[in-house]
Amino acid sequence: MAPERPPRIAPSLLSADFADLAGAIRDTETAGADAFHLDVMDGHFVPNISFGPALVKAVRRRTRLPLDIHLMIEHPSRYLRAFAEAGGDTLAFHVEAQGDPRELAAEVRRLGRSPGLAFRPETPLEAVEPYLSHVDEVVVMTVNPGFSGQEFRADVLPKMRATREALRLRNPGATLSVDGGVTPETAPLAAEAGADFFVCGQAIFGNGRSPQENLRALRRAIEYGKAP
Repeated sequence: MAPERPPRIAPSLLSADFADLAGAIRDTETAGADAFHLDVMDGHFVPNISFGPALVKAVRRRTRLPLDIHLMIEHPSRYLRAFAEAGGDTLAFHVEAQGDPRELAAEVRRLGRSPGLAFRPETPLEAVEPYLSHVDEVVVMTVNPGFSGQEFRADVLPKMRATREALRLRNPGATLSVDGGVTPETAPLAAEAGADFFVCGQAIFGNGRSPQENLRALRRAIEYGKAP
């Protein structure tokens, strides 16, 4: 099952060099990044702590590309406005978090942003199906959320295919995002399963080659169905 729209790649800034975040943004934007992904962690929903609205605001000043905000937090309703005002374009919350996903999606839309819904590898598709028509992005996690650098879980691919089929019936315009362990080797598998938005961290910032080289390699792998 190939992607139904041109694939987009979003470098995950959690894996970038924080001492030169502006340089990482500049280099990957020049290389053809389609968006930037920012992982927000609260130390409760996941054990790690990462970005807050101030960092999102700083990134917003450095780029006009869309900012894809992944809210790995227990109570997303408390922070939707802050991240919207900081410059986030898509605000993706977890189905496992506190709050009614319908109400959260509606609030994101009232703030003038696009709602997204993410779910963990162990969470079944049935948990998100009632909400598919309410969001613009569905994020299939192929690692356990909370830390970068984990290996891609191929056992999630059948669920990814099923999610794409469900979206085709209920919300064909929605983006299907894959997040976790995306590399030139695994990205074609996710593309075949229906993903069209690829969040990439270590594969862009962490293997010793330049972000430009890595991003080009990822795009070639997705487009040609195999690692270069």
